[in-house]
Amino acid sequence: MAPAGKVEQVNNGIENGRLRIASVNVNGIRAAYRNGMAPWLAERDVDILCLQEVRAPDAIVEGFLGEEWHLLHAEAEAKGRAGVLIATRKDRLEPVATRIGISEDYFATSGRWVEADYALTGSDGTPTTLSVVSAYVHSGEVDTQKQVDKYRFLDTMIARLPALAATSEHALVVGDLNVGHKTFDIKNWKGNVKRSGFLPEERAYFDRFFGTEIGWKDVARELAGEVDGPYTWWSNRGQAFTNDTGWRIDYQMATPALASKAIESVVDRAESYEARFSDHAPLVVDYKF
Repeated sequence: MAPAGKVEQVNNGIENGRLRIASVNVNGIRAAYRNGMAPWLAERDVDILCLQEVRAPDAIVEGFLGEEWHLLHAEAEAKGRAGVLIATRKDRLEPVATRIGISEDYFATSGRWVEADYALTGSDGTPTTLSVVSAYVHSGEVDTQKQVDKYRFLDTMIARLPALAATSEHALVVGDLNVGHKTFDIKNWKGNVKRSGFLPEERAYFDRFFGTEIGWKDVARELAGEVDGPYTWWSNRGQAFTNDTGWRIDYQMATPALASKAIESVVDRAESYEARFSDHAPLVVDYKF
């Protein structure tokens, strides 16, 4: 993992203790902005924005988001692939430390994991700390190196999550994690039990993430209850989006103390297939400090 980067200015301008964190796999930031991402972002009043599959160099990203954002971007060594970002509104909040990578040299240049630490003050005046991660887990493919890498990355997450929880009062991992955990996370789960993204071996990792071993919380699921979806990704094949035949593979995973502060979770599903700016929909969660 790359050494921490220090940021001199620290703001805590979140209004009334409410912090809004949005995450979305943009499937290429250039395409997303071409297809309407800017109006969505302008209307959503996001404090911390996490992106996956940015697929662009720093200069391009800065040109889209502008100077009002502090940007932490891990560009993938493989051009046009992966890339993860944490963007924070400078007039409200800035990180006190940043890190690139997931403490595993094998993934050092993969553009799949970035971390930022924040110093917050709650609405009651109590200071606290928050660590945020934008993550992009491999999509995988059964019986290929892609699947081997996916399991290796998930193994590294097993080690990293407890370390994060031990060093910050509140910790959050958001992003496209490319696994549907339960049957109500995938509309057509029976047809996908042998496909990467819903393999029993993959889902077992999430049992550990959200079980007694690691003890983190699936924020959107905790708020929604055991209902179908709400889905965050739809195949471009057929009428998957129109029929809401989707997968819930984008998460906000939080330590219990932070999960207890989540007050609302919304998937910003576009009104129509043509109105989408990505094949994923943003997952937006409000936390009350």
